[in-house]
Amino acid sequence: QVQLVESGGGLVQAGGSLRLSCAASGRTFSSYAMGWFRQAPGKEREFVAAISWSGNTYRAGSVKGRFTISRDNAKNTVYLQMNSLKPEDTAVYYCAASIAYSGSFPTTAEYDYWGRGTQVTVSS
Repeated sequence: QVQLVESGGGLVQAGGSLRLSCAASGRTFSSYAMGWFRQAPGKEREFVAAISWSGNTYRAGSVKGRFTISRDNAKNTVYLQMNSLKPEDTAVYYCAASIAYSGSFPTTAEYDYWGRGTQVTVSS
């Protein structure tokens, strides 16, 4: 069983920055692929960014050039650095862990564990 706890959300003005953290339990964190997703009110959950066990990254087009995903295996933590925030980035942000997957990155269905989320609100 893997437990994921997000932190770092909050209220920020448009153009500002936040760094989200996701602390994971488990002794094999370095072998997991990790992802960040978000869900805005009235909308479906959407993919934001992912990082493979080897450190390769992939981001959604809407956040490229603004968000960066990284991981620190020594701390069992994955980060999402969010810069140039926009009001449309307002959402609950979730981290997820994938133990086993095919392809370079997991599909949404291949994430096995999810955190409870952290609220990010960007004011205009």
